[in-house]
Amino acid sequence: VKFIVNVGDSFYPHGVMSKADPQWESKWRRIYAPELRSVPWYSVYGNHDLQRDPCMCSDRLSDCAQINADADNLDFFFMPNVTWHKEHPEMGIEVVALDLNHYMLGWDASKDAAQHEFEDCQYTACPVACRERSKRRAEEAFELFRHRMEASVAKTLIVFTHYPTDYFHSESWFLEALKDASKRRLLFLGGHRHNIDQNSMVSIAPNVGWLVGGGGGWSCDGSQQGFLVAEIDAGSQVATYPVLVDTGSCCQPPGPSSWKGGGKCDWIGCDNCIDDSFCECRALNPDGPCTQCPNSQRKGRICSGTECSDGHFPNMTAHGRDPAEVTPASR
Repeated sequence: VKFIVNVGDSFYPHGVMSKADPQWESKWRRIYAPELRSVPWYSVYGNHDLQRDPCMCSDRLSDCAQINADADNLDFFFMPNVTWHKEHPEMGIEVVALDLNHYMLGWDASKDAAQHEFEDCQYTACPVACRERSKRRAEEAFELFRHRMEASVAKTLIVFTHYPTDYFHSESWFLEALKDASKRRLLFLGGHRHNIDQNSMVSIAPNVGWLVGGGGGWSCDGSQQGFLVAEIDAGSQVATYPVLVDTGSCCQPPGPSSWKGGGKCDWIGCDNCIDDSFCECRALNPDGPCTQCPNSQRKGRICSGTECSDGHFPNMTAHGRDPAEVTPASR
């Protein structure tokens, strides 16, 4: 194994805030065996990753909690920039990673290019700047993609982003470019929906595309759960096949919730106060482990149903909108 491709939404529900965030340990290093972490994890940001990552409110890469340009530093993902590429001449391939979170609303095929925006900017400390920044980053991602499609000498391109091909109806040129096999083969990997399949995406035949999850183990959107294996032969051709697990081992049926309020309150991001619609759930459950909102003092917990874990958010003003209060998390 040379590397692992990780299509984002690595840390539910709101991402990590720094390299010191304890979720690196609890949600990645302790989950995956050292053998799996003995090779670089090539990564991009997913929408959940960016809700509390300082990266959406800054142009300084040093502020981005997941950015790591050292492929030998296996304590973190390899992500030298939000959009990046890496050549592997020894295998005749090139990897191209694209930050296209601006197209989060791409599930709605009726939206034209001008109507897209990174919806999760509402959860950041800088909603307006976040939307502007995500749009610019998408433009830069497409610019890099065009450049590598033209300049790469690789026999195979592996292109990945957080979203599947069906999120790019408004960018028909991109879908056509992904289909282009005139100069080389192309493998596309996307996530966002939590399943492993090829039939839920827009086809890029004669090239190959896969939906490969991108859910951080949070939930299931289908019965096919597991990993995708890509084998590269001496001629730089890539053969892909899924390795699936028993659905019941990772997609447990929901148990009865102890939260009052029914289905609406089955899970709430208790300590983030990012969605006013959940304030009613907190009000209905005043004896629960989570604070009511709006509030300025938090219990430092993140909750899902009846399960809660130690949180990593600093105290912030109601709805997390005051950037002056956003400070790096400490252990």
